[in-house]
Amino acid sequence: MDKQELCKHQIVYFGVININVNKKTIGSIDVWRCSSCKTKFCEEKQLGVESISEKVGMPHIQYDEKWAILICKVSNIHKWKLIKLKNNIMIKHECVNDEMITLSIINYGVNDQNHYFVIVDDNINKAIEI
Repeated sequence: MDKQELCKHQIVYFGVININVNKKTIGSIDVWRCSSCKTKFCEEKQLGVESISEKVGMPHIQYDEKWAILICKVSNIHKWKLIKLKNNIMIKHECVNDEMITLSIINYGVNDQNHYFVIVDDNINKAIEI
């Protein structure tokens, strides 16, 4: 059992990451944190997307995961998504052309010219230009 399973979380707002294209905000990641165990909880907000997330409540990550923003840039099309990132695995991703591709994650990064990750912990209260 890890610390977040034992904790009776006292969640408080911790910060935000704004996601911009050409200095125009297209979405954000809200970051919340338990004041006791310091576990972080994140939720994405994509401007113009009105559908309800399939995850209700405060989603959290496991001890071997990091919150990350997967950014997909093909031509002038920009797509992003908040993900739970594990090291040294393969993940499926629906690319901008609706094609499902597999990305290989090594050292919490990807070796692909059209995709990259932004780690949430390194960018709280910052704006990310994609």
